[in-house]
Amino acid sequence: MRFTIYQESRIGQRRTNQDRIAYCYSRDALLMLVADGMGGHQNGEIAAQLAAKAITQAFQRDARPALLEPALFLSRALTNAHHAILDYSFDHNLADSPRTTIVACVVQDGVAWWAHAGDSRLYLLRQGQIHMQTRDHSRVQLMMDQGLLEARDAATHPGRNRIYSCLGGTQPPQIDFSRGTPLQNGDVIALCSDGVWVPLGDDALLFGLAGQPVMQGVPKLLDRAEIDAGATADNLSLIAMCWQDESAPPGIDTISTRTMALDEYTTRIDVFERGRPATPTTIAGTGTATDLTDEEIERAISEINAAINKFDK
Repeated sequence: MRFTIYQESRIGQRRTNQDRIAYCYSRDALLMLVADGMGGHQNGEIAAQLAAKAITQAFQRDARPALLEPALFLSRALTNAHHAILDYSFDHNLADSPRTTIVACVVQDGVAWWAHAGDSRLYLLRQGQIHMQTRDHSRVQLMMDQGLLEARDAATHPGRNRIYSCLGGTQPPQIDFSRGTPLQNGDVIALCSDGVWVPLGDDALLFGLAGQPVMQGVPKLLDRAEIDAGATADNLSLIAMCWQDESAPPGIDTISTRTMALDEYTTRIDVFERGRPATPTTIAGTGTATDLTDEEIERAISEINAAINKFDK
């Protein structure tokens, strides 16, 4: 595989960053995900962290170096992440289960599969157009589908934050799955939280990623989204990957997996922390935070790992 990829998450104007973003790749497969912890419920960042870690751990275990069935992997990984969140809630006697949206994508053999629950989005950009995108599991999307709301009014509708599918809720999540979609040279897959697409809109997101490297496009888009959102800026998270055919000339930042060992993988996931913007780091385990004591950090990591391990099979 050959691709360029860049991810970044910012706190916006919120007290904490409840978004979690990650990508992981082996020699023959690539995983990307965005989890947006739902602020209307306690411990949204815990739900997002559980989801991100559970799904990446499952990928690390199964992609050696390829997944047997990418669509089935996504189904099992997201369902297991949902149950890990519920298990964490039960073990801690939480009155309200932590919840998170999720969008995840796997690329293998030049074909992309994705799945999502909630309003974190995936866009497939091709030749200067939005070729495909996910449909939000939200009240305003239902109203638009029924002809009760115009798209231009959705961003200001009072029910715009009402989500009817997520991981960690009391009801089983509605998870939508794509068909396998062959990629073309230069295709860009972008995954983002609503803190990005709400202030930008589809056209600005397309313009910001078309015709320039993702390493440059992503930071500029996040800058613009923060400015446009102003004092109401939510957490902002964006991953963008540009696919490259083996026959195309490599760029400066191109990643090639051709020489990777069969059991090797690389993971990049943001740090578990409260009260500060998430800082991405390349890891073998989970990062640490500066505003929690060492004992609190170790206890939180241990509890998350215990919840994940019950379903990581």
